[in-house]
Amino acid sequence: MGAGKHKLFTPYQNKIAEMAKAIAHPARVAILELIVKKGACVCGDIVDELPLSQSTVSQHLKELKKAGILKGEVDGAYRCYCLNAKECKDFAVLLQKLFSKLTNCC
Repeated sequence: MGAGKHKLFTPYQNKIAEMAKAIAHPARVAILELIVKKGACVCGDIVDELPLSQSTVSQHLKELKKAGILKGEVDGAYRCYCLNAKECKDFAVLLQKLFSKLTNCC
């Protein structure tokens, strides 16, 4: 979407698009699954469990954090990430609203 085009859409539409874009990569979905499974993660743990380099995992974590899906704390060289429960629940509500009137039309 070009610069300024987001103003043509509602905040609801923009929020769904922003969150969906943040999770629209299988590596990010895998990262979220790991964090949900563990409750919280240190970046190194994620790297140990996925077939991705440290820099790739860090980039994906950065995007998830930028979208508000993750929260993170820095402790020296370690960054601990956990889900931002409020944002995740809000996203689930938005998706439910989007598909709530779905019917079998075809």
